[in-house]
Amino acid sequence: MIRRIIQIDEEKCNGCGACAAACHEGAIGMVNGKAKLLRDDYCDGLGDCLPTCPTGAITFVEREAAAYDEAAVLARKREEKPQTCGCPGSQARVLQGSPERREAAAESGAVPSQLRQWPVQIKLVPVRAPYFDGADLLIAADCSAYAYGNFHQDFIRGRITLIGCPKLDGVDYSEKLTEILRSNDIRSVTVVRMEVPCCGGLQHAAETALRNSGKHIPWQVVTIRADGTILENTDSRR
Repeated sequence: MIRRIIQIDEEKCNGCGACAAACHEGAIGMVNGKAKLLRDDYCDGLGDCLPTCPTGAITFVEREAAAYDEAAVLARKREEKPQTCGCPGSQARVLQGSPERREAAAESGAVPSQLRQWPVQIKLVPVRAPYFDGADLLIAADCSAYAYGNFHQDFIRGRITLIGCPKLDGVDYSEKLTEILRSNDIRSVTVVRMEVPCCGGLQHAAETALRNSGKHIPWQVVTIRADGTILENTDSRR
């Protein structure tokens, strides 16, 4: 039958494994460091994997393909043991520091991390994850944590963190951020950017995502100077 199905450009694929992690049907696997469509009948054609691809290697095509077989997918899920795909460092997980570890850090004088999930790069984070439900979302320029000394306590604490640099990554984050806001129960959004002009791309992507999500989510923008002081805190409510 002719139907809508994904196609993967191996030349563009960087082997990050984000698409394999996002594919709930198990249609995508990592073979020799590249993403590969393992079976046509595992692909439901809905495209959960598309927004997760940082290089745009995945597209839809209309071609002859076996029909989606939900029964086969469910049978495979029952039989297979959980496996990791792609880069182990990009696997989504919740970080729950134990009270003992925090106490030990306090006794040693170390400042405990407030990070609650991994990964944090916008390009690598999945569109859907349990830690997004009811979350206060932080979208931060990656330089901001280096400039602002109390970044963990003032911004990361109590939030789910996404970071990126529109200039170095060379991508428009708005589409993926839209899907994250649309697909999850996000309570609020805080954007932390540097005062440099290129950081405007991050703010623009977040604002575009907020508009396109179709939701009314409270949000604010905090701008930080290169010397680590806060230049501006704009509280915007939608």
